[in-house]
Amino acid sequence: MTDTPRPPLPVQTTDPISAAVKAETLIESLPWLQRFAGQIIVVKFGGNAMEDPALMRAFAEDMVYLHYVGIRPVVVHGGGPQITAMLERLDIPTEFRGGYRVTTPEVMEVVRMVLTGQVNRDIVSLINEHGPLASGVSGEDAGLFTGKRRGAMVDGVEVDLGLVGDVDSVDPEPVLSLLEAGHIPVVSSIAPDGAEPGQSLNVNADSAAAALAVALRAAKLVILTNVPGLYSDWPDRSSLVSHITAAELGSLLPSLDAGMIPKMAACLEAVENGVEKAAVIDGRVPHSILLEIFTGSGIGTEVVR
Repeated sequence: MTDTPRPPLPVQTTDPISAAVKAETLIESLPWLQRFAGQIIVVKFGGNAMEDPALMRAFAEDMVYLHYVGIRPVVVHGGGPQITAMLERLDIPTEFRGGYRVTTPEVMEVVRMVLTGQVNRDIVSLINEHGPLASGVSGEDAGLFTGKRRGAMVDGVEVDLGLVGDVDSVDPEPVLSLLEAGHIPVVSSIAPDGAEPGQSLNVNADSAAAALAVALRAAKLVILTNVPGLYSDWPDRSSLVSHITAAELGSLLPSLDAGMIPKMAACLEAVENGVEKAAVIDGRVPHSILLEIFTGSGIGTEVVR
């Protein structure tokens, strides 16, 4: 009788130096795992990262990772590029005033269709490739958000933006219920108009994320954007700010580039109303959220009290 040959022994394929670097990275994350265990972190997802399938997949992996290490992530998303693309496809004209999209009733229907019916579903689907974890919810659902209309200042004159608003109040219970059920809530930034029942408003996702972070008593707000962080003297790239207090940011805010004002204003709102930390990070960097949360140096600009 011939003996059955033994399978070959496994071959060491990992370079010991590379393995040591990976181990050091894992150990570096330990104090942050302890700090944020069981805590809520609100992440605003949008911009260029939503247009790149690889970055979207990396973002979904980050949310799943946070979930499985005991952190409770909540995603708030916009979808400006997708809304613009759909309006162009439907031959509906779009206009911006003061950095905001003028939202007619016709445009609002497209905003709702794209944010809730397309973008929200895409994010949920990517997360759920790793298990039945994510649940989509609109700011219109179960009284989550209530909005109020806003205008914009253009050359010192306030102009009408149509169905554009700010989050006026938040009932966090719909999101808390999802978290208690072990889900990752994915929230689209639409709010019913508190002054006109049956009417919905297009709400800036940065502002919505800040309002939700405050209502949830989140440990941190993270806003993804398409720049490395806040520059105190743009376009001087050596002026990148890694750490700033709320008081310092408040003084700097009026002088910032127009595109950064809503994001930094959202961070300021969150920190001034009880969120311990807020950060603006570069969503074009794969897994930038993990780098921000689990490394001592972080990435981007962090705002603290």
